[in-house]
Formats: sequence, structure tokens, C-alpha cells
Amino acid sequence: MNIEDLSTFVEVADAGGVSPAARRLGLSKSIVSRRLARLEAELGVQLLARTTRGAALTEAGVTFRDYAARVRDEMDGAREAVLPAGDLRGRLRIAMPLSFGPTHFAPMLAEMARRHPQLHMHTAYSDRFVDLIAEGFDCAIRVGYLQDSNLIAKRIGPIYGKLVASPEYIEKYGAPQAPGEVASHQAVMQGTESWQFMDGNQIVTVNPQGRFKADNANALAAAAAAGLGIAWLPDCIIHDHLATGTLFPIMTDYPPPPAGAYVIRPPGQYPACKVRVLADLLIELFEKDPRFAGTAL
Repeated sequence: MNIEDLSTFVEVADAGGVSPAARRLGLSKSIVSRRLARLEAELGVQLLARTTRGAALTEAGVTFRDYAARVRDEMDGAREAVLPAGDLRGRLRIAMPLSFGPTHFAPMLAEMARRHPQLHMHTAYSDRFVDLIAEGFDCAIRVGYLQDSNLIAKRIGPIYGKLVASPEYIEKYGAPQAPGEVASHQAVMQGTESWQFMDGNQIVTVNPQGRFKADNANALAAAAAAGLGIAWLPDCIIHDHLATGTLFPIMTDYPPPPAGAYVIRPPGQYPACKVRVLADLLIELFEKDPRFAGTAL
């Protein structure tokens, strides 16, 4: 039984159809369909009921999917065990934030690909919350304060941030001097989030208000630079704005507590070698990048 056929069936089962599975695998739909047909012919049973809306597992498919996934995982582990040290192969599918993934993390992923020429890397950039298991990702890079979940996280470095405003906003409206004054200012923000600040050893939480909202940190930085309000943003996003003076740090006596950057993976007893290697490389490169150093002024 062909291991590629088994892996392809698991992807189709998890993705809910041939087309989304083909996009995940980076293959044509015809190749995916051919592998499925070959597997079904070998087993002598129908695994998927194909419809105009996609594919649904048959009763036999539901049973076989878990066995196929275990075989695939065992084979992946066996390959890793016999490969020369540092030699990675196969596919690594990563979910990456759009806000600064292409500018800050993409060069690190390129270095990963350079060091491992047999590894196929597929990266999806989005600021939405990606379901790693349902969408078939090996891991994700996430930034901020982690919420409780059943996912496994490895911290690759701190993310420092500042409360900032444009000189024009400060001249017109002033700047908050303490956390209790934040709510009286217009804020540019992601949604209905809370902001945290350090008052000595205590963390103070405030709920900002504002009319400009976006799910992308670069868009929020641009809005703040345009004078639409104050913003809590990571240093790696506002680095250039601070250097050119389009944004200015405010309320500096109450700095936000550091957040973090993490490699997140689905639960399992052992992480894939390629995910471990990626995390170690990101830790190595992260600490060398001055944009993450927390010293921007």
C-alpha cells in the first residue's frame, strides 16, 4: 500500500474535499483523485462519497481514516529516525501572521529552506485565528499573550510594545499620563481587546475605546500615524515610525508587559523533527534581529 496514497486520503478526509486537500498538498486535483482511486481499488471499498459540495467519509472511510493517519505518522517518525542528522525532508506547512510575517519572519523561513534543500515549505499568511488541526497545518507562529488551548507552544522570544501617538494627535488632544486616562482618548485597535500596563510590579488592565479598528497591526500603525488615536503596538511594527518621528512613545512610566512570539503545534506526544528544528532556528535568529530587541525609541 502506497504511503503517499494513505497521506493523501487523510488530507482529503480532514480538508473535506479533493480541492482543499490539493491546495494543502500543493498538487493538482487530478493527482489527488488518482491517488484516492488507487487506494480505494486496492482496499476494495469506497472511502469517500463525492458530491458537488465536496467529499464526505463513508462508514468505511471514517474507520480507515484513523488507521491511515497512524500509519502515516509512524512512517514519518521512521523516516526521521534514519535520516542523517540535520537532514529534513517532506512538507512543512506553517501559518504565519500577516502583520509582520512577510517582513520579519519570512527571511527566517527562507534561511530554514536554505539549510534544508530537501524540505518543502508552504506558508500561509493571515491575521485570522487559524485552526491548525482542521486546516492541516504542522505549526503556526503566533504573537501576543497566549490564550488557554490544547495546543502546545514553544516560546521563541519576547515581543515588546509601546503605547504611541502621532505628534499631531498629542498636540491636539494631549497624551494620557496614567492608565486611568486611556479610556478618555480615541484608540485605534483590533476589536474589543484590553490593554495591560505595568504600575511598578502590578499589572493594570484598561479597556480602550475607539472608532477605527483593523485586524492588521500595520494598518493600525498607519492609522495612529495619521492622527486617528493612540495605539498599543509591538516595537517591531513601529520601529520605522519611531525612527522617523511619525509616532512617539507616550505614557512611558507605565510600559506594557512583554508579550511573546511562539511556535504553536497540535497536541501530540512528540513534535515532528522539522517543527523542532524550525523552532530552534527561530530562537537563534530572533535574538539577533534588532527589531525584536525592545530598545526602539
